[in-house]
Amino acid sequence: MKIYLKYIMLACLVLVLFQACNVKKFVPEGKMLYTGATISIKSDTTIKQRSQLKTDLESVLSPEPNSSFLGMQPGLYFHYKAQREKPGFINKFLNKKIGEEPVYASDVDPVRTEDLLKNRLQNRGFFYSNVISTVNRKEEMKKMSVAYSVDVPTPYLLEKYKLDSDSLQIYKEISKSIENSPLEEGMRFDLSTMKLERERIDRDLKAKGYYNFNSGFLIFEADTNQYAQKKFDLFLRLKKDVPTPSIIPYKIKSVNVYPNYEVGTDSSTTKTRYAEKNFFQKELFFKPKHLDPYLLIEEGQLYDPETSRNTARRLGNIGAYKFVNINYQEIDSLSTDSLGVLETNIYLSPLKKRSLRAEVRAVTKSNGFTGPSLALGYTNRNLFKGGEILNITGDFGYEFQVGGGTQAGLNSIQLGLEGDLIFPRMLFPIDINENWFSYSIPKTKTSLGLDYLSRSQLFSLGSVSAKFGYIWNANRYVTHEFNPVSVNYVNLGQTSQEFEQILRDNPFLQNSFNQEFISGLTYSFTYNGLIDENKTHQFFLNSTLDVAGNLVDAISGHSEEDPQTFLGLRYAQYAKADIDLRYHLKTGKDSKIASRLFAGYGLPYGNSDVLPFTKQYFAGGPYSVRAFNIRSLGPGTYEPEGEDGAFFDQAGNIRLEANLEYRFPLFPYLYGAVFADAGNVWYTGENSTLDGGEFSKDFMNELGIGTGFGLRVDIQSFVIRVDLAAPLHDPALAEGERWEFDYANPVLNFAIGYPF
Repeated sequence: MKIYLKYIMLACLVLVLFQACNVKKFVPEGKMLYTGATISIKSDTTIKQRSQLKTDLESVLSPEPNSSFLGMQPGLYFHYKAQREKPGFINKFLNKKIGEEPVYASDVDPVRTEDLLKNRLQNRGFFYSNVISTVNRKEEMKKMSVAYSVDVPTPYLLEKYKLDSDSLQIYKEISKSIENSPLEEGMRFDLSTMKLERERIDRDLKAKGYYNFNSGFLIFEADTNQYAQKKFDLFLRLKKDVPTPSIIPYKIKSVNVYPNYEVGTDSSTTKTRYAEKNFFQKELFFKPKHLDPYLLIEEGQLYDPETSRNTARRLGNIGAYKFVNINYQEIDSLSTDSLGVLETNIYLSPLKKRSLRAEVRAVTKSNGFTGPSLALGYTNRNLFKGGEILNITGDFGYEFQVGGGTQAGLNSIQLGLEGDLIFPRMLFPIDINENWFSYSIPKTKTSLGLDYLSRSQLFSLGSVSAKFGYIWNANRYVTHEFNPVSVNYVNLGQTSQEFEQILRDNPFLQNSFNQEFISGLTYSFTYNGLIDENKTHQFFLNSTLDVAGNLVDAISGHSEEDPQTFLGLRYAQYAKADIDLRYHLKTGKDSKIASRLFAGYGLPYGNSDVLPFTKQYFAGGPYSVRAFNIRSLGPGTYEPEGEDGAFFDQAGNIRLEANLEYRFPLFPYLYGAVFADAGNVWYTGENSTLDGGEFSKDFMNELGIGTGFGLRVDIQSFVIRVDLAAPLHDPALAEGERWEFDYANPVLNFAIGYPF
């Protein structure tokens, strides 16, 4: 029955595709579909950048013909189908998603297009070009196309680029700017290049204080009379009657800062003078000494829009302000014919100082555990009146085993408390000039966390972690995070006899729990090109380095005991590095193909035989290989014994993963996705208790592979995601039986945010 159903569905698909090819029967009488235009360029001389010129001319052609795919026009087909008296739900839906209004021959004006092509050629230096259009009609096919033949002469080339002389000071500044001009001898006449040159000069002048200047005050004049051949001299000058305020530089007379500004309220407040700036606030909201390093605008400076943008960006990065508005006012009474005067007002509207948030979640895991979890968060912005941000987060989770099996009645309790204190400046024993960091001032982050995990009839695990480090943006895309201090203390307690036996049988697991003290440093580099959402190609890169135990090992010295301890605790020694590379290809307004590659490796050495349990890699779950339950994949081909599987997370010190996902819109705020994931974890070294878990040259055959589809509710970047996936390749099965699409046992993933 399944085979017959397959053939029926295939036949229906072929029928739909065939009909999508044949839209001729829907075209109204007397109408012809426009199928597009071609351009052929003829010239007696060699044309530099010929392909670029053709692309430029093709951008003039209009209208765009209806799209086609392998000769088919499904968009046009479903549009016509939806115009019937009773189109049906499916046709209406498909028309809304991919339907296209037909483009007819009557929508095309070849004569007007000829004029546009001539104008574009003239703007590119090909004067007196000739354009001829030929209309090709196929009456029997009800189709029409146009062929444009472009005959271009030798273009005009630049011989000299000069500035008209004048005694005005602004001409001296323009002359300096022209010294760095990209316009050079031998370049083809190009109107768009001249417009870019005007804008470049305008930016240079603005950076030198010319507050009221704009590129429209500049005019180019081309002279071809000096040469018998097709050459021209280019002259640049100011237009006549340019207002005086537009051709003089402006200087900053005063800088006024409003650290606690509310729109629409009375701004009359107490004035405080600090670092040659005026701070206005009714009561002390933000200490001037901490706010001043963010203010790059100084009294006596010439106006510079780049300095203004950098100041606004720095202030926005503090994290305490909702709006940053920098306003300039001209002081006419102090201005002269050669110098203007500006007053700078910086209005800072703060976010709410305190906020609370709560999040309730329901969790279902592969081992049959289910239960609720609650997260509470408190944020205080501007804690010590210097932009400091305090975040406190508490988590409580309870899970219990449902159904039958050997683990029925087990439960798990997880408690967590974490506090972050972020200073929007660099706390360092040596005074560092914050202007060294031109894009943004580094932030200092301190963290302290407490975690407790209790698994009934097995064990309880407590941990304390602390970090101290710095975060800063090198530019719009690059972020660095360096934590020179990273300490973690783990204590395994209240172990049951059953769990003790498991540890005795598995030295690998026992060693990972025995490492009680972790002390080291971490560094993370992030390049985030995904912020450019309108770009066709978007890249993301994150690389992290985690090194622990070396300083402690040097301080503690070497002793005869094995393993060695620090302050009575066994410490961990390892180096761990991973890389996360993502590439998004934008295929439409709201659709894209997203891909990811992840590779990570941890090397235990010295005082450690294995990575600590909290530092190991896991695979499976909503942010990994979604066809396998969370932390249930691997290591390698290892398969847990018993019907209920392994209670413990299956881990390793190597992780490889690849993901591919196509995302597309369905309805407003609702998106669909189809995806494929592959990955696994492995261990290196001796671990005889986990058969098949060791990394080998056959690792490609040990990848867990799955595919599925999902739905996303995306409301202003807040994403609720549901993915349904099933395994295609399960490495835990016997060789020869691993390739099987187990669609009868799918895995449902519920998560917040996109997976990558």
